[in-house]
Amino acid sequence: MATISKEAILNKTHYGLTIYSHILQQYCSDNILHLVERDCGLYRNPFNSNKETLHIFIKKENILGNVFDKEFARHEDSENAIFAGDAFDFAELHYKQSGEALLQTLNTELHLHIGEQWSFYKNSTIYPPSPYTPYSPKSPNLYNQVNLINQGSDIFFSFFKAPISNTKPHKAVNLLQIYNAIKGDFYKERTDKLRTISDVAQARKFKASNFDYCTFSGIFSSRNDKALIQHSNMLCVDFDHLSSVELSCKRAQNSNSFEVMPSAADNIQTLFNQLLNDDYFDTLLLFRSPSGDGLKWIIPINVTQATHTNYFLSVSNYLKATYSVEVDKSGKDISRACFLPHDPQAFINPLLLK
Repeated sequence: MATISKEAILNKTHYGLTIYSHILQQYCSDNILHLVERDCGLYRNPFNSNKETLHIFIKKENILGNVFDKEFARHEDSENAIFAGDAFDFAELHYKQSGEALLQTLNTELHLHIGEQWSFYKNSTIYPPSPYTPYSPKSPNLYNQVNLINQGSDIFFSFFKAPISNTKPHKAVNLLQIYNAIKGDFYKERTDKLRTISDVAQARKFKASNFDYCTFSGIFSSRNDKALIQHSNMLCVDFDHLSSVELSCKRAQNSNSFEVMPSAADNIQTLFNQLLNDDYFDTLLLFRSPSGDGLKWIIPINVTQATHTNYFLSVSNYLKATYSVEVDKSGKDISRACFLPHDPQAFINPLLLK
């Protein structure tokens, strides 16, 4: 059984980038790391009046002078508001802890499960539970898909050019390619135009005619469940019209109190943040829908342990019980089409930014 150490934590947090990402999002949800080669660029520093002075990058020890040298994430502040250091130094500023206490907190907060007496390969067969009952909050997260996430750019699925009537895929793509397309300006003009159309029928027609789409759950010869070539071990969960519902959320994991989010913007942003910090599922990709009043949540599953449909039903029930929110039932279809919008605040799991 592994012990909780800095090295063990770094091995599960992509050199410590996940630690930075987790802490920064506690202060600002759009402070999202984007790694280019070994540099993440500048970010708003919560310990320097939120100024964009925090530089995060990956450094190699360069002791051996070869590929076996260790790499780890570090930070500097251009105004020297905080001392330069690594992810653990940064975590000390946030948690106000050090030593073993800090390592224990990181292990818990990031759901790393270091030192726990269970094996993914041994226990994953019991997860998910019955599709007709919610997950038990008393159980550990037995389905943390570290292996899938570590595959990174090797996770492929089909991409289709508009219109929706085109059922033949253009090519196979990965999550990082789609993330870059969504976050960039390629879909900005058509997304902006869609959001100016008030007539629901006209908006639906415009979206169907002008938006590219993909099938996150697999590679297909055509957009049809029977034409599946290979499942991606991913599930796309679609939340529609969050602006028209009251979203209830638990204030704390062990709390029975609830609060109601009154505004449309709060509904969407609250759920966005909750999904990123969910105790049971690692977020691979998360972005707002073309209409702007919904979310698309891509999470890992394992179709060797349960069917796609059973996973969908289980996840749907869990989300209903935990966040009082309904998901689009069409997600049970493996070939479900997901339109690709412009969203500069889209989130991708930092482990995929390799």
